Amino acid sequence: MCISMAPAGFSGTTVYAGRRHHPEHGLIHVLGYQNTSVNLATGPNAMLLHLPALPMARENFLSVGTSDDILERMVDAVRPIPVAAPATMDWMSWEPVPRVAVFDHDVYTVLLARDATAIPEALYQVEPRKRPRLDPRLLEFYAERYPCHTIAVCCFDNGDAQRAKPLLMWYEPLDPDQLTLPALDCHTGGPPDPDAEVPVDHWVLFGTDEAPEGWGEPVDYPAGMRHMLRGFLPDTVMGAYYGQEALPNGDFTLAHEDLLAGDLDRVRRLRPV
Repeated sequence: MCISMAPAGFSGTTVYAGRRHHPEHGLIHVLGYQNTSVNLATGPNAMLLHLPALPMARENFLSVGTSDDILERMVDAVRPIPVAAPATMDWMSWEPVPRVAVFDHDVYTVLLARDATAIPEALYQVEPRKRPRLDPRLLEFYAERYPCHTIAVCCFDNGDAQRAKPLLMWYEPLDPDQLTLPALDCHTGGPPDPDAEVPVDHWVLFGTDEAPEGWGEPVDYPAGMRHMLRGFLPDTVMGAYYGQEALPNGDFTLAHEDLLAGDLDRVRRLRPV
């Protein structure tokens, strides 16, 4: 369900992609990502996400605070009914952007880079208990296949299955009209096989603030949610569960015009370039 830097198990993945016109940041995409992970390596591990985004910084990662069930609430909105923190800064500033930003976010220590091959030189900033071993072939794969993406390496050290709070981030997208969710799969620590068929266990969710009346399913957010966080989230969502069969390795993607039309049959798997 994602890429890890060493053997790991991931299950129950929920991914959300939304498009919004934010009053401060303009036209942005918002990504939500959550799963249950267990580290199967003898040492630390990391989950990698490739983001179709222009340069990002720590401020692009949103704290969900006590609203750590927001993706579960989105799933509840679209699931078939059975019978009987402080304000963020605008990242578009004149502050210099480091080659690799390193910061803590929930249970993770995150390394954020435009060039995957720059990650090893920053790894010393991760405390030893969370510092994974790197396979150079994996970083070369990202540098070659996703040269314009932002790479997030989320380091963790749990030895038991643990469901972390959702990762929620906003960014200026490479393509505003295409909503793409990272879902490339490999849990060995090496580069993934882009030609493989892989099992999936995903709830895939979409939202847009341009949706027409009657579109999607309303999300029941907690009453105490911070106003700042609510400004990044959709009123209604559409989505589906993927897990009945293996799919070609790759990401999920959907054109915004197809999302507005409510045509989730147009969701497709996007393989690495």
